[in-house]
Amino acid sequence: MPILSLHSISLTIQNHTILQDVSFEVEEGEVIGLIGPNGSGKTTLFNVLSGFLQPTQGSITYKEQDITGFIPSRRAQMGIGRVFQHFGIFREMTLEENVLVALEAMPGEQRKSLGDLREVVKATLAMATLTDHAKEKAGSLSGGQMRLLEISRTLKSGNDLFLLDEPTAGVSPKMTHQVAGAIEALKKEGKTVLIIEHDLPFISKICDRVVVLDVGQVVLTGAPDNVRQSKELQEVYFGADPTT
Repeated sequence: MPILSLHSISLTIQNHTILQDVSFEVEEGEVIGLIGPNGSGKTTLFNVLSGFLQPTQGSITYKEQDITGFIPSRRAQMGIGRVFQHFGIFREMTLEENVLVALEAMPGEQRKSLGDLREVVKATLAMATLTDHAKEKAGSLSGGQMRLLEISRTLKSGNDLFLLDEPTAGVSPKMTHQVAGAIEALKKEGKTVLIIEHDLPFISKICDRVVVLDVGQVVLTGAPDNVRQSKELQEVYFGADPTT
């Protein structure tokens, strides 16, 4: 049984169709890459999945429950975590405080399931390779380090499904490797991950399957290597082949 199912999701805002009949399923433990040109509806789809936007039509099933009408906090309580494109870091707080605030904001039962929060904070900073900076203010970090801290903080939250919106944006090649390692560690734990990403080699390395969006529709799905080499993907990004 899939952990997540999207059934004919459409979204129209002010007579502008942003998503149109989007349907696909995600198996528990899968890492799915969501790719497509700018404006194809990827982040909007994440907003629908996390409850910040309600679809015009269609439904979402998570863990065999219809969550279409659930608000974002209810979905978070059910184990859906998200990393946004923009930093959610408090620059005037230390790294330890940033992680602890995020953990303490979690629903009670979910927070209790993590055990000793001090140990979780240590593990989070270790995942981000920022242990030596624990007492420093987050504002002293580079953009890439902030990104990695935010990702690690979310990945250590105990969620079952993760929505990562461009996790490698502004991250150095070395840190990109660390992000990939963190996601691979989640996969070994049986967690499920959806990733919006423009870095196709990164997607090919860590994803089990790729879903391609164009003008709000699913136009292609398949294994990363097959999608990457497909003529359809070239047409989505660069237009029809002028020689045909």
